[in-house]
Parts: sequence; C-alpha cells; structure tokens
Amino acid sequence: MKINLKFNVWLIILILSNKVIFGQDKYWTLEQCVTRAFENNITIKQSQLQLENSNIEKSSAVANFFPNVNASLNHSWNYGLNQNITTGILENITTQFSSMAVNFGVDVYNGLQNVRRLHRANLSIIANEYNIEDIKDDIGLLVANAYLQIMFNREILTVQKQQLEITIEQLERTKALVQAGIIVEGDLFDIEASLANQQQTLIQAENAYRITKINLAQLLLITDYENFEISNENYDVPFSQILDESPKDIFIKALSHRNDIKRAITNLEIAETDIEISKGALKPSISAFYGYSSRISYSDRIERTGEFNSLPIGYLSTTGEPVLTDVEKTKVVGPMSITDQLNMNDGHNFGLQLSIPIFNRLIAKNNVKRNLINLDIVKNQFEQDKLDLENTINQSYNNTSAAYKFYQATKKTVLARSDSYKNAKNKFEAGVINSYEFSQIKQQYESSVSDEVRAKYDYIFKLKVLEFYFGLKLQI
Repeated sequence: MKINLKFNVWLIILILSNKVIFGQDKYWTLEQCVTRAFENNITIKQSQLQLENSNIEKSSAVANFFPNVNASLNHSWNYGLNQNITTGILENITTQFSSMAVNFGVDVYNGLQNVRRLHRANLSIIANEYNIEDIKDDIGLLVANAYLQIMFNREILTVQKQQLEITIEQLERTKALVQAGIIVEGDLFDIEASLANQQQTLIQAENAYRITKINLAQLLLITDYENFEISNENYDVPFSQILDESPKDIFIKALSHRNDIKRAITNLEIAETDIEISKGALKPSISAFYGYSSRISYSDRIERTGEFNSLPIGYLSTTGEPVLTDVEKTKVVGPMSITDQLNMNDGHNFGLQLSIPIFNRLIAKNNVKRNLINLDIVKNQFEQDKLDLENTINQSYNNTSAAYKFYQATKKTVLARSDSYKNAKNKFEAGVINSYEFSQIKQQYESSVSDEVRAKYDYIFKLKVLEFYFGLKLQI
C-alpha cells in the first residue's frame, strides 16, 4: 500500500525534531547560561585565585606595621674537664645551663614604604576585581553570541519546515492540475525535485541547530548535549536608541564604565606607587628595638652561712704572734630556684637605630629607574588601549548601522519576493508559466526569507555589542 507523501515528510520532520519536542524539562534562558558560564569558567576561577593572592599580599602589607617578635630558648650540657665550682678543682664533670631571650623590633620610619606597600596591595585587589569583571564581560558576549546562533538556526529551521509544508501542498495541487490537464506532467517532476531538495535543506538546518546547541553546552560545561535546550520564546528585533548616539559619546561613556579601562587606570596607580616605594629605599630609616634575656644554672653553688672563723693571715715579725682575720663560713648547696635565677640574671636592651643608605651598588637607584620606565610603558599601553577601544567602537557603530540598514532592506525584499511568489503561483496554476520559472521565483522568495532571518540576528548581535560598550546590560 502506498503511504501518503505528506505523511512521510511530516514523519521525517517529527524524527528530526524529537529532541526539541520530547525529553526536555528545562529551557535555559540567556541569564541562566551566563550565570552557569561564570560559575564554571576556568579563566574566572584562575582570576579568583589571583584575587586571593592579592588579599594575602595585603595581609603581609598590614603585618609590616606590626613589630617583629622573636624568642629563643637554649639548654646546654658541658661535659668533660671543668672547674668544680665547689672545690675549684678541675674535674671531669657535667654542667647544665639554660638561657632565654625575647627581642622586639619595629620600623618607626622607612621612607613611608610600608604605607605605600599597603596602598599598592589595595590597588592590586581592585585591579584583580576589575580583571574578573572584564573576563565576565567577554564571557557574557561569547555566551550571548552562541545563544543567538542557536536562536538563528532554530528560526531558520522553522522557516525550512514552513517552506517544506508549502511545497508539499503545492505538490498536491500540482498533481490535481496535471490530472485536470492544465499543466504537463513534467512540471510535477520539477516540484518533486524541489521537495527532495528542501528535505535535504531541512536536514542541514536541523544539523546546524544541533551543532550550535552542542557548542553552547560545551561552553557551559554541560555534558548532556541531547537534552540541552534554550528558551523557546520568539524573539523580535529589540527597540534601541543607541544609534541615535554618536560614536564619540559612546566612547566617552565606555571610558567611565569599562572594566578593562578601570583596570588600566588602576595599573597606572600601581606603577606610580612602585616608584614611591623604590624612592623610599633611598631615604634614611629609623627602627626601635627592645630585648630581654636571662639564664639558669643547674650546678651546685657555694653559699655563705653568716658565721665567721678567725684565721691567721700572717705573723708579727717582732713577736711572732699570728695576725687573725674573720673569714665567713660557706657551704655547698643546690642550685637556686629557677624563678630567682631568672629575676637575678635578667637583662634589658633597648634603643633606636638610624640607617642611612650611602651606597648599595646602585640597587635602589636602578629600581627607581626601572619603575619610572615601567610607568611610561603602562601609560603608553593605556593610551593604546583607549585608541583601540575608540577604533573598536567606531567600527562597531558603523557595522551596527550597516546591519540595521541591511536588515530593513531584506524586509523590503521579502515583501517584494512574497508578492512575486504569489503572482507566479497564480500564473503557474493557470498554466501561464512552467514549473521551472515558478521554482526559480519560489526559490528567490525562500532565499529572501532566510536572508532576512540572517540579517536580523546579525543586527541583533552587533546591536548588543554596541550597547555593551555604552554600558547597557546584556539582555536577550
């Protein structure tokens, strides 16, 4: 039994479109896609790690204002030939000693280097934050472009389906005309050939649609390509007054809000701060210090008893009578308590130190020179960035204006081709023109419709880029 041709064709369309119709629970909006890209983009993650490093640098800069504190503790054993403290005789004995020390040091003045290092650390954080936002801007445009590509291919696919349906209806109508003897059977073959060609075009459109979805899914690190689908809302050309602005006004506005420009300005401040830091190394510095130390001995010691013995220290030459003196008695006792020894043996050391750089092999002076050169490099790069931005905006403005004019022209072409197609259709059905002439006019009309869709999305993307430079939020 012969299956109806129209049923066959729609079966093909249904099979090709099953991924759009079935198994799809979530439709991704542009905002959701951009958010997903921000959360998973590796470049953003790397930049966030750089921001964390900047925060650590700030912590180090803040710590420069705090004093240096160092503590030391020492315990030693002396083994071998040593003088016995109790007998004064050299013996092989082991003695133990402990000592401790605590030292404080703080920079009072070092050419304001610490202040400027803290300022530089804050600027570095700001620069990295601008860098992250700049990367997000680029990713947002990239995602928007991929998103619009899907919308474009989806609309092209819809157009191809509609055109295929029209051709199927025309085929059925042509069959009736052939049976009525109005046109020859050869015209039917031309329509069937046109139908086969449109079926191929439909398959190509479906494939292009699928590929663009996969491209966006990969950009978002989504592995379930088959079930990925964007929002199915229709999208018309947005209203915008951006072309009423001059390229110069857009450029001036861009200078005030573009994150790459803000980052460049911050880098200028960092370069200037580096110069001041390096100049600080040429100035005198003042530091304050304080030290405390004490020691402990674990050896036995000789202690006075408070009792005295009269001992002769000599004899009178005349009488031979001994000369006596009082000598205090001593005794051997254990080591003094640790607390008492610490209090008795403690020592304090404090003062100010002035350091004047005289000659350090030109290291400091050369650092200043290098930073001055680096500042000029950063300034030149900033000026080049502004020139590039202005040139990009001028080009984007002209491209957007041209794209809008082209889109308006395609709309007019579609209207004209539509009227021509309707007229040719009536002539064909009346037998005035043959199928070849009719197919040529029909193909021209179909091409104009595709050109209009292509021009529409080309204009939309260029418009969004221009609005982005002007500081408008990216929305579709």
